[in-house]
Amino acid sequence: MDFTPTEEQAAAQGLAARIFGDLSTHDRLVAAGTGTDAELWKELCAAGLPGAVEEIGLLGLVLLLEEQGRTTAQVPFASSCVYGLLAVAEHGTDEQRERLLPRFRDGTAVATGAFPAGGTVQADAEAGLSGTVPMVPWLREATHVLVAAADRSLWIVRTGDAGVLTEPVETTAPWSAGRLVLSGAPAERLGEAPGEQLGGAPGEPLGGAAPGEQLGGAQAYEKVLAMARTAFAGLQAGVCAGSLARAVEHTNTREQFGRPLSTNQGVLLRAADAHMDTEAIRVTAYEAAWLHDRALPCAAQALTAAWWASEAGKRVVHAAQHLHGGTGADLDHPVHRHFLWGRQLDAHLGCGSEVLQELGGLLVKEGSR
Repeated sequence: MDFTPTEEQAAAQGLAARIFGDLSTHDRLVAAGTGTDAELWKELCAAGLPGAVEEIGLLGLVLLLEEQGRTTAQVPFASSCVYGLLAVAEHGTDEQRERLLPRFRDGTAVATGAFPAGGTVQADAEAGLSGTVPMVPWLREATHVLVAAADRSLWIVRTGDAGVLTEPVETTAPWSAGRLVLSGAPAERLGEAPGEQLGGAPGEPLGGAAPGEQLGGAQAYEKVLAMARTAFAGLQAGVCAGSLARAVEHTNTREQFGRPLSTNQGVLLRAADAHMDTEAIRVTAYEAAWLHDRALPCAAQALTAAWWASEAGKRVVHAAQHLHGGTGADLDHPVHRHFLWGRQLDAHLGCGSEVLQELGGLLVKEGSR
């Protein structure tokens, strides 16, 4: 495997680093509160970064999300790219792509995902959805939601339609999250042309799709879920890298007993462990994205990346805050925002034991084939 970015990926990453670095400042983040930084989102879309994801692939998206994580920029970049652009581009019909992708590219439409499945959402015979999803990230900013029903079928709903209720929910990190309540909400199934009838049993691929063709039901669900896990793991790698960079700067400049804190062996070891954890998150996310972009099985690798992002991610943000000493206890300090994001991503990806259990089950299933 060669994770060296292509020329296009490197250019997009450099542009993202500049925009996030220039605009996602501490003062702007404070002013944004729990909402999206609309000006930053507009700038990212004007630069063509969301639309570039179709060309640079999931690995390219992971590189862009690392840059977002370094600054904890409050924009729905991961959710709109995964649940909107990539999901529709890979699993939508030609009509869905033509209608939805231009709006996701230019930012006039924002997508998020009600994932994973297993909730109460059910689809009736007339393509109406009913059920509740307790927490959906960036729901308050979204125009479209990719909903995973209990049978793992995928549906697109518009937040402004009748039967769709969104209620604000405060989470650990300021992700503009909400509670999604559906009451017979009109929806279209991903990969199904308007008026088309579904083939196969619920949760089965449409028409026995061959590799490279459109997939519906459980197969599309699993692929989108793997993409989401990989993308949010990449975001966590950036959050951890940014958090650790702040800790390194603090310990290099803060002196105790006439010498920098960074000269203490205990500080060095704690920072070194955090660095190794961050690299583990990054490389496992790269591996899962690399496999996805080559249309190779990546579910196990996505779960591995999610496990590292969950378990190691919370260790890193705790360590970085601890290395700030008393300063780290200041809720208004920038490092605390990394701590909040790291813990929110830990919760969003699932606790380590749950992810590990799912990974073990998948490995057993694959080994028995």
